[in-house]
Amino acid sequence: QVQLVESGGGSVQPGGSLRLSCAASGSIFRIYGMYWYRQAPGKQRGLVASISSNGTTNVADSVKGRFTISRDNAKNTVYLQMNSLKPEDTAVYYCNAAVQSTTRQVNNYWGQGTQVTVSS
Repeated sequence: QVQLVESGGGSVQPGGSLRLSCAASGSIFRIYGMYWYRQAPGKQRGLVASISSNGTTNVADSVKGRFTISRDNAKNTVYLQMNSLKPEDTAVYYCNAAVQSTTRQVNNYWGQGTQVTVSS
């Protein structure tokens, strides 16, 4: 069994910053890609950023230049540094990871989500 636990969400004024963390734990053999998604009220969940096991990153055009994804493989943790936040960044943020367990099966796991609210 593998669990993803997010932290770091909250409320911030426009222009502010937040750093989200997502730690994976459990029967982990290897973690492949790690991802951040977000879902605003009434909208579909969408991919914000991704990072491969070797550190290759991609971010959505809507957050390019403001958000940075990184990971610490020793801690099985992925981060999302969010700067210059805008009201339209308000959403529930979810982490996702492709994990190979100690049984060598590869599955996709989701965190529980963390709320980010950007408002004056």
